Amino acid sequence: MGEAGIEMATIGYSSPMTINGFAPQLRTTDMAATIRFYTENFGFTLDFSYEDFYAGLRLGNQTIHLKHVDEADPSIPYVDAGGHLHLYFETEGVAELADELKRKGVTIVRDVHETPWGTRETVVYDNQGHTLYFGEAL
Repeated sequence: MGEAGIEMATIGYSSPMTINGFAPQLRTTDMAATIRFYTENFGFTLDFSYEDFYAGLRLGNQTIHLKHVDEADPSIPYVDAGGHLHLYFETEGVAELADELKRKGVTIVRDVHETPWGTRETVVYDNQGHTLYFGEAL
């Protein structure tokens, strides 16, 4: 049994499957603008691009996939209304990051604050309206 009594899947192996990483996918109506947003504001690099339909962005060992769609991501209003998030980035120097993002004109949804669960966080929107949290342990 794994954490919280959850049985670990072995998928034909004698031990639990190893995950080397994962890539969340965000939808965008403007691939070029979204690539620029993440590369210019956060330092991601374009890892791959497939026509104008799909792309991968990389920062260190982390990857985000982007998929071109015709209409805005329908989850955005739900996320906004419920105080949810699309992506949470664990990082360091959240206050400095927030200051830099403000200088770059990025929309700050919630300024730097400390949480009851022991993190310092700031919240921003990307160019499509996805909610991005940046947090560090206190």
